[in-house]
Amino acid sequence: MVLSLFASEKPGNWGLQNKLLQDLQECYNSTNSHKGGIRIAIKISLLSQVEALSLLLARLNPQHPKRQFLEQQLSWATAGKRGEERIQRKFNEFYMEEDFRVLWDVNLTIGTWSVQIDGLLLTKHCAIIIESKNISGQLHFDEKMGEFSRVNLSGERTVMDNPKIQLNKHIRFLTQFFKLKKISLPVTGLIVFTSKDCEFTSKPHGVSVCKTYQMIEYLLKILQAFPLEAENCNLSKVQKLILLNQTPYRQPPLCTYYFIDPKDLQTGVYCRNCKALTMKRDKRSWVCSHCGVKDVLAHLLAIQEYFTFVELTITNRKLCEFCKLESPSVAKRLLAKLDLKSSGALKNRTYHY
Repeated sequence: MVLSLFASEKPGNWGLQNKLLQDLQECYNSTNSHKGGIRIAIKISLLSQVEALSLLLARLNPQHPKRQFLEQQLSWATAGKRGEERIQRKFNEFYMEEDFRVLWDVNLTIGTWSVQIDGLLLTKHCAIIIESKNISGQLHFDEKMGEFSRVNLSGERTVMDNPKIQLNKHIRFLTQFFKLKKISLPVTGLIVFTSKDCEFTSKPHGVSVCKTYQMIEYLLKILQAFPLEAENCNLSKVQKLILLNQTPYRQPPLCTYYFIDPKDLQTGVYCRNCKALTMKRDKRSWVCSHCGVKDVLAHLLAIQEYFTFVELTITNRKLCEFCKLESPSVAKRLLAKLDLKSSGALKNRTYHY
């Protein structure tokens, strides 16, 4: 019997929630003393974008040439995440008498075509895609040229990807997805700009655009434009079908994506208390050489980092190098406790995410 436990349920939690950490530690300790019967397999996940960039920076030298660029990427990712959370909090004010469902962070695929949708409101009137944009400054949609630009506080103009084009692409995708799944539900969308420091100098035609505080009114206005065509549509089944077809976006390893040599990464195991690579292996646990805190599962975050930063396969030797482990047998035992596919035998065994 295999019990799979996720090492990261939500982004932004540095890999493990406190309660989940305690549960995993209890299960992990039980397997250290258990001789047979139940095997506990820990299923780990890749790190979220904000987690990944934060921890990647922690492993890079302060003078690394990519550091300033990555710090900017982290700033944008953090702002984007805050914007999405702002929208979700605002949505708590939404109410309608008819049945409705809302899904956040929807990732779907048709063949090789994949999309990531920030929010999806399902009603018997229509499905509304909610696109979150955290962009400040004066915002201008040029309908003639099909371009979108912003002017920041310094007066600098920057042409950016047009949110209208992205939203229309997602509407086409979801319309096709519903058609393939025999769901009769029209699809439309709303672009929500979440920055408090944004100002529209123009808006696009044919697409609804608003600020966060306007979102509820815009959603209700959109719904009024659609008759109750799908009265017999079972929204619970539609929601379940979407969840069953979720295909989380998998970004290439960050070292590949950002052209960073993996050799530039400082090795070691991260201490959550000191926020430094100061954990050392001591018997069947990890102990911080700086603050003395113990963590039997500290290597899980390191393995998550390796899969997220370097590559989606790992060996005993590579784990030893990345975590500064001296014993290949310890590395083998740690990897064997994870719910990972493996190939090869003995010293040549490779574990696959």
